[in-house]
Amino acid sequence: MRLAVICALLATVSVGLSACNKAKSPDEVQANVAKATSEAAENSAKADANRKQAEAQASEELAKEKADAQAKATDKSVAAVADAAVTEAEGATKIALAKCEALEGDAQKQCRDDANSHLQAVKDRAKAAKKGPLEQ
Repeated sequence: MRLAVICALLATVSVGLSACNKAKSPDEVQANVAKATSEAAENSAKADANRKQAEAQASEELAKEKADAQAKATDKSVAAVADAAVTEAEGATKIALAKCEALEGDAQKQCRDDANSHLQAVKDRAKAAKKGPLEQ
């Protein structure tokens, strides 16, 4: 009797397990495949759109950083040229003032005023150049 119970139990278990792996209908399978394909396509499209957006943002940021770097380099270059012009004008003013010593009275005063006003004009232009066209 034990053997009969064990055989009956095994038969029940095997029937139960075979019911778990029951094949689905072709229509149901096709619907599941279509749904999975559609979801995969949507996810792929979203990922592609995100990638394109990220690339566009990176490109914009790179262009902005490049423009900022070029502006800074230009500002430094203008400042260096302006400083060089002031230094050169200061040297020329010293020479002019030394030459003014050969003159007397009002001519000497006028010579000094001209030399100093030229130096001041160069300094003013250098300061304006360092500020840049937007800040003037």
